[in-house]
Amino acid sequence: MVLLVTECDYLGSMSSIENTEAPDPYVVKVGDRLRGIRRQKRMSLLDVEAASGKEFKASVLGAYERGERAMSVQRLGRLAELYAVPVSQLLPSADQVRPSEDASAAGTTMTINLERLRELEGPEAELVNRYLRGIQVQRQDFNGKVLTVRADDLRALACMLGVASDSAISQLQELGLAYRF
Repeated sequence: MVLLVTECDYLGSMSSIENTEAPDPYVVKVGDRLRGIRRQKRMSLLDVEAASGKEFKASVLGAYERGERAMSVQRLGRLAELYAVPVSQLLPSADQVRPSEDASAAGTTMTINLERLRELEGPEAELVNRYLRGIQVQRQDFNGKVLTVRADDLRALACMLGVASDSAISQLQELGLAYRF
């Protein structure tokens, strides 16, 4: 049995701790990417702790890398800065996450209101905006008003927002980003 404690739990802003049999497969893949980038930088967990001024404790970073803890979008951004890599490099590519891992989201899409996203402020909005701009460049889709994201994109956005994969759509709706036709 694995006990997952999110950063929100640790800070006391959530009242419950999620107890589950296995960690979220996407969180495990993110952890694999975190470990891979750290090793490419030839840094130990203790090196990262020292370089971050103890912002990233070795034990906590190890838990992120093992997929035992989900990382908030703010911490993901700060870790990307520390590693001097784009945030997107810390997230697994679509082909690293098998569709069968989240069958309920297979074929799920959501149209994002990009005009509303530009109105939002804060680090979460900035990271989501940067990620979606990357999708636009990849697809060469520059209409600027809306962007349809696919299930794999929603999983990445869920990680950025620090929510479970199946909660990404409702979280984006709460932020007012669901485009209404």
